[in-house]
Amino acid sequence: MGVEIEKVGDTTTVELTEAENELYDRQIRLWGLESQKRLRTAKVLISGLNGIGAEVTKNIILSGVNSVKLHDDKVVTEEDFCSQFLASRDSLGVNRATASIERARHLNPMVEISIDTEPLEKKNEVFFSQFDVVVIIGSPEAEIIRIDNICRKKNIKFFCGDVWGMFGYCCADLQKHSFLQDVVKHKIISEPNQKVKTEIVTTAVQQELEFPPLQEVFDFDYNLPEFQRSLKRKGPAFLVLRILQKFREVFKRDPSYQTREEDIIELTKIRDELSNENIVPLSCFSNVFSQISPTAAVVGGVLAQEVIKVISKKEAPLCNVFLFDPETCCGFIENISAELFKKQ
Repeated sequence: MGVEIEKVGDTTTVELTEAENELYDRQIRLWGLESQKRLRTAKVLISGLNGIGAEVTKNIILSGVNSVKLHDDKVVTEEDFCSQFLASRDSLGVNRATASIERARHLNPMVEISIDTEPLEKKNEVFFSQFDVVVIIGSPEAEIIRIDNICRKKNIKFFCGDVWGMFGYCCADLQKHSFLQDVVKHKIISEPNQKVKTEIVTTAVQQELEFPPLQEVFDFDYNLPEFQRSLKRKGPAFLVLRILQKFREVFKRDPSYQTREEDIIELTKIRDELSNENIVPLSCFSNVFSQISPTAAVVGGVLAQEVIKVISKKEAPLCNVFLFDPETCCGFIENISAELFKKQ
């Protein structure tokens, strides 16, 4: 049973079928019927079917979007079996998107799922214009920025993320994003001259956030005194991210457990170019190999939840970088904005 679309004047309204109302009943109770209708019309691209990509795919499909395009031009390796649960054990050497589609379809038969195996760098504006949300995982920084610029031009919501071992991040560029946020207030219900009695009233208030382009985020001057002071509180996770992105740019791959010692030396060299050992200790590089399943679940869960919030326009999105630090086993949000730090 598909979605029923009714046109009223210039407005397109979506009515869920009886089967969809039954399937998404718990979600509708959680975030409301209107939010579920928005999800039901959304078209999402997920590029990069590694461990975190599989986690994002699972959560987005289960949420009940209209369609998901799974994109990847890489093949399944033994390393993928650390966290990529959509690809079966007998899919070694098979394209990752192709290996993932069968299990992905079983998650929710009401979502249209397709694959694309052409290299991402060959995709142009026409390709990305098909989607409401684009999620890019595992790509070099230059490619992330290229696609983000296209999405800004086309007013498409953009997300990127990655996991290296037990370290992970996700980031959003939503341009100008409007959403409804519940504001809780206490309303006086008692009569005058009586003991004050109140009841809690929840009101949905329209809010708006503006996000910087990812070029600005990645070019952020982390030597600003204000940011350096914040490192004492939050730790060097953002700098670790920049080091890992630089490693990928230089060596066209990620750190590998097969060349662990050599890669730690190279990571240390990049660190010394960008910062110093007092800010980023050597221990930060001990857990950045392969993709560890629990970290992929945490970061992928956060990324998928942000996509759902943005599509449904319910609740404030994280602004704008989420970082998971294996040193503390905690995640935190870093608002990377040059203007914000200048005002501090």
